[in-house]
Amino acid sequence: MSVMAWIAVGSLAAWLWLLLGQGFFWRTDQRLPARTDPPHWPRVAIVVPARDEAEVLPLSLPSLLAQDYPGEAGIHLVDDGSSDGTGELARSLAEQHGGLPLTVVSPGEPEPGWTGKLWALRYGISVARESEPEYLLLTDADIAHEPDSLRELVAAARSQDLDLVSLMARLRVASLWERLVVPAFVYFFAQLYPFRWINRAGARTAAAAGGCVLLRTEAAERARVPESIRQAVIDDVSLARAVQGSGGRIWLGLAERVDSVRPYPGLGDLWRMVSRSAYAQLRHSVLLLAGTVAGLAVVYLAPPVALLAGLLTGDVPAAWAGGLAWLVMVGTYLPMLAYYRQSLWLAPLLPFTAFLYLLMTVDSAVQHYRGRGAAWKGRTYARPETAPDR
Repeated sequence: MSVMAWIAVGSLAAWLWLLLGQGFFWRTDQRLPARTDPPHWPRVAIVVPARDEAEVLPLSLPSLLAQDYPGEAGIHLVDDGSSDGTGELARSLAEQHGGLPLTVVSPGEPEPGWTGKLWALRYGISVARESEPEYLLLTDADIAHEPDSLRELVAAARSQDLDLVSLMARLRVASLWERLVVPAFVYFFAQLYPFRWINRAGARTAAAAGGCVLLRTEAAERARVPESIRQAVIDDVSLARAVQGSGGRIWLGLAERVDSVRPYPGLGDLWRMVSRSAYAQLRHSVLLLAGTVAGLAVVYLAPPVALLAGLLTGDVPAAWAGGLAWLVMVGTYLPMLAYYRQSLWLAPLLPFTAFLYLLMTVDSAVQHYRGRGAAWKGRTYARPETAPDR
């Protein structure tokens, strides 16, 4: 067989393994576990880190204020050095909508060794603990919740005795680029961190979705978070590893009624979202970067290339292996597109989207070595650390 045929066969073997041996990552049925209302609803403090979020706050904060929670709950919005009036807008929205009590606090500039979001969470959690909550709901400023969101999260945590319950909020898919890139973002995340592996008893895989995390306060203290992960750029994965590593039980699934309202209308917006932390995920390792690029090329790019090249040159083995690998790839992507209510005809374009992610990852490494590191909301972390290993 030709070299192209062997590469195509290798890609097909990889896809058969991913289909059956990677925790069925492609399935989208990991939703909130079975739950019943607890006899007593614990006190919950909602902590919202917010930096220059005036654009999205009118779409998200009212949903938190309107939470229909039977127990005691309050919102602590941490205005992290905003220049667009985020704090004043939050107070105005609270006066307008009523609902849960809102406190707006400001932590000042981060101390050395802290990334911005974790610095804001540290301050917000310290303020929230004054009310002695049993749980903390850590949610981003762009996340909108249905009125029963907090109730359902707490019921799941109590029913299953979970220390951390996290939902991967449904991201916005309105623009052409969002439709092309966003479902793949969640698909790739699930491939790296299969939800089934995370959620089973005695799991060694750990991850969370930082936009919506219900965390038992006792577990946070035991894991010393956020202090123990203060330099992490990928803070959600770091948080989950810290909680799991200290003996806590964690759970991660797809959200049904928790949505991100942040727009990413252009490719540049999505590019910055991915590239700011992609190289941190690879632990800033050139070897891991090279392996990732090679792996993406073989697994995602080789199938269509082998199919087309095989058809043009008469290389039947390459065409068959490439076509079958592409078919399996498309099949595994269909459930995620259905979850995002997108056209299933986008599935064959996954190799192109994977190529974009490959370029974003390389760009992330280039920015790192230029000293720009992970840049977000006017802050740059030139040499941020990745999630700590257990």
